[in-house]
Order: sequence, then structure tokens, then C-alpha cells
Amino acid sequence: MNTEHATITTPVTVDILRGSLDVEATVHGLLPHRLPAWARRQIPDDMLAVSEAQSSGVRVVFRTRATTVELDTLPTKRVYPGFPAPADGVYDLLVDGRLAAQATVAGGNVRTVTDMFTQSSELSEGPAGTARFTGLPAVDKDVEIWLPHTEITELIALRTDAPVEPVPDSGRRVWLHHGSSISHGSNATHPTAIWPALAAAQGDVELVNMGFGGSALLDAFTARAMRDTPADLISVKVGINVVTADAMRLRAFAPAVHGFLDTIREGHPTTPLLVVSPVLCPIHEDTPGPLGPDFDGGTVRFRATGDPAERAAGRLTLNVIRDELARIVEQRAAHDANLHYLDGRDLYGERDYAQFPMPDEVHPDTAGHRRIGENFGRLAFGDGGPFATKTG
Repeated sequence: MNTEHATITTPVTVDILRGSLDVEATVHGLLPHRLPAWARRQIPDDMLAVSEAQSSGVRVVFRTRATTVELDTLPTKRVYPGFPAPADGVYDLLVDGRLAAQATVAGGNVRTVTDMFTQSSELSEGPAGTARFTGLPAVDKDVEIWLPHTEITELIALRTDAPVEPVPDSGRRVWLHHGSSISHGSNATHPTAIWPALAAAQGDVELVNMGFGGSALLDAFTARAMRDTPADLISVKVGINVVTADAMRLRAFAPAVHGFLDTIREGHPTTPLLVVSPVLCPIHEDTPGPLGPDFDGGTVRFRATGDPAERAAGRLTLNVIRDELARIVEQRAAHDANLHYLDGRDLYGERDYAQFPMPDEVHPDTAGHRRIGENFGRLAFGDGGPFATKTG
């Protein structure tokens, strides 16, 4: 770091880390996790094992007068054979809540996916690198570095040209959200552009994002992790992965939803709890899964491979799931005044799809994330919404 001021190295510790449920000490430093260790031991596949370790919503937060900040990290990136390597993940630096700078870290480990369905992969080790930010205002300020949402990020060291200290508790409400790859941030270009981050900023809340790509499957260990995580607001966005994985039939789905909500309520009996059904996904509205990749044209797109005629036998589609979730919430809400339902098409529906189509037919792009975030902010955090600030 070229500066006339002394360089201060600060170990990255849990007191300057937000958005993770657990941390793992590694030979390099600290690895944030979005599931606790006991839950990780129950993970059945590489898809969730990788997804929960990717740092969606995780940020390094501190107060400082520094004008230059460096964060040493070891990223682990995911590539698919036969396709160009994705762009390096983006680190967003916010000053007092506003995006002020961005950086990337080249190199790192490379995880080459060998099976598209399970996300099984082979790991090649690579070097650590540095995300560097300069020209920051020389005043006391709160700094947040949001880590790349689609990379695993081991945190090694923080260097600054002025002392840092943890940011005191702001008193803002904590919003705990669980969802699928869209909640994880798939196809958004940088970490504060994912819809939960945008909605959290709009609602002035602290985000804990348990959006797991391909893995919102009503897993019991996820529900127990949510039960045990302190939160003032909770949302569960479920359905698309149950269809895309063809994971269960209607007979199993309804009790699984009840069990998931029962478990959350064990730890949060009166917390506002919002159940959100899937956003519009035309290929699966009335066609069951499983989801299949389509490599035509050199880009990854997806298609539904199920038979619509099998809905009569209990095969799930998004419309079937929306009807069932609405029924379950209506039934439970008769005895749970803090349980609410939101149709995902109110976040992203036909008009949104026409304006911001999904590039791969499953995941919205950055503009689509912005639309979802804006709509969630209005419907959940706005006047009359289940997460609206209560006064008086």
C-alpha cells in the first residue's frame, strides 16, 4: 500500500463480519459460512455445500478514517468445461450505506464442475489476492465490504492507512431470508445488486441471506438453523427448486412446508413470518421438472423436461405450488396472526418478464433483481406490509 501513513493490518474476526451464521478457521484465515457446522455435516450434495459457503450477503463492516483499504482474500471460483470462465467476482465497498467503490481479485482456487445436476467438481488450488480501494473520504465513516455473492471467499487480512474499529449495533431490525438461486443472486452482476440486498437497503434492515442456489428444498437442517438464528423478521421463498429438482410430489410437499414452518416457529413463535411463492418462470408454470440444461448456442439455458399430463398424479408445477402455499398459509394464519403470504408473481410477473426477460429462462438479470427488490421493499416493508415498522 503506497501511502504516507503507516499501514495497519487488522485480523478479520467475527466482530467485523456480518451476514454469516458461522465461520471456519482455515490455513489461510477465516471462511464465512451461511449454515452452521452441525448443519453442514448433514448436507447431501456438492450443490448446497458450495452454495452455503459462497458469500451472498456476507460483508466486512468497520468504522475508520482510512482513505485506502485492502482486503486480502483467497477466492474459490466455479467454472464449467467448454464454457468461458466467468468474470471475477465483485467486491462492493459502501461508505455510510452508499456504494463508493468496487474491486475484484484475480486468481484463486478453481472448482471445475463435472456434473451439472449435482454440481460435483474438481478443485485446483491457486494464489490469494487483494481487493484494493483508494480515494475514500478522510473522515470517520462506516465501511462495508460486501463479498462476491457467487464465490467462496476466505478472508486473510484487512489493511488500512488508519485504525479500524467495529461498528456498534445500529439497532436496526435483522431480516432472515431463505430462498433459492434467485435469492442467492444468480445473474446479478455484483453483491449489492441482488434483490435481497436491495430490499434490505430499502427496508433499512440488517440482512442475513440464506438464499442457496438450487437448494431451497425444505431441508430440515435449514429450518433448524433458521430456528436458532436471532431475527426480527423472517421470510421463506420456496417452490422453484422443489419443481426444478422434481424432489417431491404434492402429498409430500404440504407436510414438508408445515414441518418447515413448525420448526421455525419453535424458535420464533411470534416473529413476522412471510411465506413467498415462486416468481414467474414460464417454462415451469404448468410443466413439472426436472429442469434440464440446454447448451445450444454456446450459452447455458434451461428447459422443463416433465410432462404436464402428470400433474394429475401429483407432479408439481409452480401454479400447483402457489395454490398449495396460499392454502397452507391461510389455514395456519387462523391461529398465527404474524404469518403472511406473498404471491411471487407480485414481485416478478408477466409484465416484468416482458420488460426484463430471464436470460437463461430461470434467473433474472441485474435489472430483474432490481425490480424484485423494489417490489419486495414496497410490499413487505412499505405501509401495511408484514414487515412495516410498527410505531406507537
